[in-house]
Amino acid sequence: MTRVSDALDRVKVTFDDLVADVGLLLVATLSQRLGPEALVNTTLCLVGRVGGERPGRKILTLVNATCVSASHSDHTDRLWASASGSVMGHRVMALSTIGTLLRAFTFGHCRQMKAVVGHTLQRACALGAGPGVKPLAIDIDSTICEVNGHDKAGTAFGYTGRLGYHPHVATRADSGEVLYARMRKGSANTQRGTVRFLDDLIAGVRRGGASCELTVHVDSGFWSNDTITALNRLNVRHTMA
Repeated sequence: MTRVSDALDRVKVTFDDLVADVGLLLVATLSQRLGPEALVNTTLCLVGRVGGERPGRKILTLVNATCVSASHSDHTDRLWASASGSVMGHRVMALSTIGTLLRAFTFGHCRQMKAVVGHTLQRACALGAGPGVKPLAIDIDSTICEVNGHDKAGTAFGYTGRLGYHPHVATRADSGEVLYARMRKGSANTQRGTVRFLDDLIAGVRRGGASCELTVHVDSGFWSNDTITALNRLNVRHTMA
C-alpha cells in the first residue's frame, strides 16, 4: 500500500504487499475523523499507574482487533499479520502492553471510558450519523455473554444455566447500531438497573443531537412501574411486548 496523503481517505492501493483485513482502512478513516486516540489520552486519567502512558493507541488496538472478530485480548496479534498495521493510523501495541494497561483500570477509569464513548458518539452524530429530526426507535434488550473459566469478576450463573455476564444493550431499530451498553452480573434480573440505563441512554442520545421523537421497544421482562415512570419522565414513547 502506498499512501499519497496524510488523510487516510486519500490512499492509492498497490498490490506490492499482502495486507490482511484491509477493510480496517474504513475503520481507520472513521477513527481519524472522530479522533478517539486523543480523546482517550486526555480523558483517561492514569497518571502514576504502570502502563498508563499514552493509553489511546492501546485502546484503539483493542477496538480495531474487535472489528476483525477478536473475542479476547490475545487476538490483538491478528493486527500484526502481514502489513495490517500499516492501515491503522496509529501504532499497533503488543499484547503485553495492553494487558498492563487493563490491569491498571479501576471502576473510575471505566466511567471515564464511558465519557469517551459519549463524546465519540456526539462527534459521529455531528458528522451526520445521528437521526436529527427524524423519529428514532431504540430496541433495548439484555443478552447472555458466556465466558470460559471461573475466575472472571462479575460472572455468575443466570437463568440459562451458563456462566457469564448479563448486560443491557440498546440499538437503533433502523440500522442495528449499538447506542449504549452496560455490563451486569450474570445472575442479574432483566429489570435490574433499567432506570439508570434509560437515564444514561436517553441523555446520551439527546447530547448526540437527536431532537426527534424517541420510541423505546422492550420485551415484557422489563415491565415494572419504575420503568414506566422513568420512560414517562424522559418523555419517551414506548412499547412492550
